[in-house]
Amino acid sequence: QVQLQESGPGLVKPSQTLSLTCTVSGVSITTRKYYWSWIRQPPGKGLEWMGTISYTRTTYVSPSLKSRTSISRDTSKNQFTLQLSSVTPEDTAVYYCARWSESGQFDFWGQGTQVAVSS
Repeated sequence: QVQLQESGPGLVKPSQTLSLTCTVSGVSITTRKYYWSWIRQPPGKGLEWMGTISYTRTTYVSPSLKSRTSISRDTSKNQFTLQLSSVTPEDTAVYYCARWSESGQFDFWGQGTQVAVSS
């Protein structure tokens, strides 16, 4: 059973760096053909893909967030991490981690974690 679980602070101050971790169980994040992503949903808005790290550690980041976003992984813990710098209240959202497979869909999702950016 594949499971993903996000963890991190629920509140971040403006200009700080948001760091979230996704812990994966049931499959190794180095398994071929799986890509590990961060997706967010601001209040009242749709889902926004932020970035992805592949099984080969290649990263892909949304152009709109590229200057502020870093995605990394720790294979010893089977985790991958999002760092979003210089946050503003517009970064307030529910943040999800998800697995994308080469079948062309996000097939497993974490439950999501609410992050508020506020002083």
